[in-house]
Amino acid sequence: MDLIAPRTCRVCGKVLAADEQFLCVECNMCLPRTHFAARPEDNEMAKLFYGRIPIERSAALFYYHPHSTTSLLIQDLKYNRQPKIGFLFGRMTAREFEKEGFFDDIDLIIPIPITRERCRKRGYNQSLLIAQGIHEVTGIPVSEVVVCRETFTSSQTDKHRLERMDNVEHAFRVLDASSCEGRHILMVDDVVTTGATVVACTQEILRHVSNVRVSVLSLAFTKT
Repeated sequence: MDLIAPRTCRVCGKVLAADEQFLCVECNMCLPRTHFAARPEDNEMAKLFYGRIPIERSAALFYYHPHSTTSLLIQDLKYNRQPKIGFLFGRMTAREFEKEGFFDDIDLIIPIPITRERCRKRGYNQSLLIAQGIHEVTGIPVSEVVVCRETFTSSQTDKHRLERMDNVEHAFRVLDASSCEGRHILMVDDVVTTGATVVACTQEILRHVSNVRVSVLSLAFTKT
């Protein structure tokens, strides 16, 4: 198939080698990695959640810079019908974070849900694909039935912090909080900027179950 329709790097366009997936070795090495997994209790992303939700650990694979070449990967995943990127990025993130012990004692992965309508339009939930990639490496189960998203008013992309918080307030509804009881859950999202979406979703879970530990993982973190 590579002879008929060569696969190319999603960043630079270079033809991929047989053992490369969606990024060439050079672009993979140039990803602006955060290295948060080496200090998951105390980093820029973890500090977003201080005083908002109880966090055990938090990390993102790379920094997200709008309009950069690497931002094209997120654009492809969310808007250009490239679901495979989410799954492969999930596997990559899991392999790198596993070396730091990031997944130790985590019992359940919960991808941040999107509305049914948005899922139909996009064709998939990108956070679920990332979670499934993580599951393939770690074996940690993934659940889509803990919480659902009922409302979506507009994208978070162009909103400042307070607008993002208002935009997701009351957006989530718990379906099965009992599956989180006494467990360490990992909330998975694609991009974390202010943390508003993760906070709103997690707070809804915490309203129904108190004996739960929470960690957060995302592909990207927007450095402000």
